[in-house]
Amino acid sequence: MTILRRVRKTAKAALLSSFSGLLILAGPALAEPSYGIAMYGKPALPPDFTALPYANPDAPQGGTLVTGDTGTFDSLNPFVQKGTPPWQLRFLTHESLMIRNYDEPFSLYGLLASSVETDPDRHWVEYTLNPKAKFSDGSPVTVEDVIWSYRELGTEGNARYAGLWSQIDKIEQTGPGKVRITFKGDNRELALIAGLTPILKKAQWQGKDFANAGLDDIPIGSAPYVISSYTAGRNVVLKRNPDYWGKDLPVRRGTDNFDTIRIEFYGDQGVLFEAFKAGELSFLREFNAEKWQRDYDFPAVQDGRIVKSEIPTERPSGMTGFVMNTRRAPFNDIRVRDAMMLAFNFEYINGTITGGRQPRITSYFSHSTLGMRPGPATGRVKDLLAPFADSLPPGALDGYTLPEGDGSARNRANLRRAAQELEQAGWVVGSDGVRRNGEGRPLSFDILLRQGDRQDQSIIDIYQDALKRLGITTTITLVDDAQYAMRTQDFDFDMTDFRRELSLSPGNEQRLYWGSQSADLPGSRNLMGLKSPAADAMIDAMLSSRSLEDFTAATRALDRVLTAGRYVIPVFLFDKGRIAHKADLKYPAHIPLYGDGVYFLPDVWWQAPSAP
Repeated sequence: MTILRRVRKTAKAALLSSFSGLLILAGPALAEPSYGIAMYGKPALPPDFTALPYANPDAPQGGTLVTGDTGTFDSLNPFVQKGTPPWQLRFLTHESLMIRNYDEPFSLYGLLASSVETDPDRHWVEYTLNPKAKFSDGSPVTVEDVIWSYRELGTEGNARYAGLWSQIDKIEQTGPGKVRITFKGDNRELALIAGLTPILKKAQWQGKDFANAGLDDIPIGSAPYVISSYTAGRNVVLKRNPDYWGKDLPVRRGTDNFDTIRIEFYGDQGVLFEAFKAGELSFLREFNAEKWQRDYDFPAVQDGRIVKSEIPTERPSGMTGFVMNTRRAPFNDIRVRDAMMLAFNFEYINGTITGGRQPRITSYFSHSTLGMRPGPATGRVKDLLAPFADSLPPGALDGYTLPEGDGSARNRANLRRAAQELEQAGWVVGSDGVRRNGEGRPLSFDILLRQGDRQDQSIIDIYQDALKRLGITTTITLVDDAQYAMRTQDFDFDMTDFRRELSLSPGNEQRLYWGSQSADLPGSRNLMGLKSPAADAMIDAMLSSRSLEDFTAATRALDRVLTAGRYVIPVFLFDKGRIAHKADLKYPAHIPLYGDGVYFLPDVWWQAPSAP
């Protein structure tokens, strides 16, 4: 998936990183069932809260929201490995036992479950189902459905569910409407993570192959929206269920305000933008600051029919860039990866692509208190990293910063340094100008991109020129959505675009992103193939932290290992959401801590009624 496609999806959805919480002091033990649970301390909202702080409980309901995706889809089941579904479905059509408040780092409140209980050490968690909870077909949500969903998703579903399932010792019914999950190890976050697994209807899948469901096998959910129609590869129409069971829940008041949400698919971002200008779409998220300033001055903006809104965020930068596959040569050599970082002339690329308006990501958790600090590691961070000193990438302990160019197109100083790194790695330029190793093999690699993202291609065009001057041959392979998904799931690439959204509450998902155990698991999100004992240990330290100080130190230490490892060439920092939208679309004045995402648009937006 292209860089901007990944950012769009994560900005819209705040994908997998939003599913974890600060592994910090858990506060008073829950002695009895509670309306909510926090990773540390108590939930910020009181037991009698009436709505989420960023929702307008008096928002009018009605109207149609039309959103656009690029590419296509060949599945309407977002819970399995097979196929490419519209990314929005798993957030709009299905529910979990608990739901997040995106105005806190990590707290959950009852949704399909009316209460939650756990022991002081959080070795188990028990949920009590809301007796009113129903699927969209009117059938009740049962404990049997819950147990089946955890087991089926964990064994036959998308790889993102396997991690939790592998840490569950047993799941059982403990009473009427009660289900208890007991965990294998000491991992306090699991009591929260478990509450976010989507619940499906078991009876629908009896006698069917869940993992290989066809396009017309649409999973039944319990959420406010259901799929009412679709045209294969072109659009999907969601309708708000008038009989939705949970419309009066505090976590649902002021949310899901549109009667209809239609997802239209376009060949590429350029076509999508023209469709928005022509009034075919209700809104568009823009991720290029230069384009935001330059291209959003068309007539509908000038006369007020389109409004430009900027949405602040306090989440970490995450990582956006181009990832190198360390499972294969030449990127299994950190000296080659370092040369690739040096050859990437960000300052010139930024000036060309965004007019220099967007800053650069400097580390995985930059733009937040969890990010690594400049200079040598000190204090608790140094103590955590010290046992791995001999195996750490250069700069992890002493300090590492991304190379900076002089702003010129030639970038001579950094290219000289890159050439030195390559020569030390055994790649030497011959008389024909081609860089080869001792066996005579040319230094070449392929860059896998998805069709339709012109910005990715523009970035790579500039990058290729620099690599050519180093004697490196590169090719670009453009593929459609389905081929891209298949190739990245099989790790069949040298370099490709990359996006990992990270939260203020990183936890178990870090094992999926960078853990050694996930490096060779097909479909894993560890695209770079990282196998680092130091990274594994820092993740373990995060998961076992009992204080804010220890947690922050472990996260900063992990940030050092990842950044100094030179696995991803970072690009633009998306420090705010930019949404152009029709003037009749409104949103609350209170912006959630995490900024923009599906929990914001479309969840709490509404369409203002037309004047009589």
